[in-house]
Amino acid sequence: MKTDGIILDVDGTLWDATPAAADGYNDAITARGMDSPHVTAEQLRGLFGRPIPEIADAVFPDLAPNDRYTLIEECMKYQGKRLLENRRDMLYPGVADTIRTLAARIPLFIVSNCQAGYIETFLGKSGLTPFIRDHICPADTGLVKGPNIRLIMDRYQLKKAVYVGNIDADRVATEEAGAAFCFASYGYGEVQRADYVIDTFADLCTLFLNG
Repeated sequence: MKTDGIILDVDGTLWDATPAAADGYNDAITARGMDSPHVTAEQLRGLFGRPIPEIADAVFPDLAPNDRYTLIEECMKYQGKRLLENRRDMLYPGVADTIRTLAARIPLFIVSNCQAGYIETFLGKSGLTPFIRDHICPADTGLVKGPNIRLIMDRYQLKKAVYVGNIDADRVATEEAGAAFCFASYGYGEVQRADYVIDTFADLCTLFLNG
């Protein structure tokens, strides 16, 4: 199978950072002097991939909108600190080696609905910065995932792009952008349909390097 570019999601596709992220959320809640809610990694696995305001709506439904959106920004700051301090390997098996192998023959990109600086943190922690051609999040463009996938496709003149994600919202965004969707079945979610399915990240080599 042929592709001229693979665009990657982060959470639930390349790594599982939810334990450290949950610690960051709870740090922010404690710093606010609040006793609840207590955020868990499992809860965040059901939310990551959505735009940040939607995560705030889900985690802090009892707060007024201005308060919840202010608090989610604080959560992002504490989350970033926890991620930088984390010493656990958060990558899914085979991600680092597979990205290095793929990048030798196929341009690789990252598009995520994450906050500013998150992709850079991922790349710095993983050591994969040299292998990713470009990356975009909403803070860069003011756009969400679908238009940002399309932006990458147009910027690099990709005609047969594949987006790799793990939730149905990724599938919807990919279809909006006009790319093929590859479902990372080992991640957080389920999807209605997919053009390709991988059970491990290394399966991308079988799909796109052996054709």
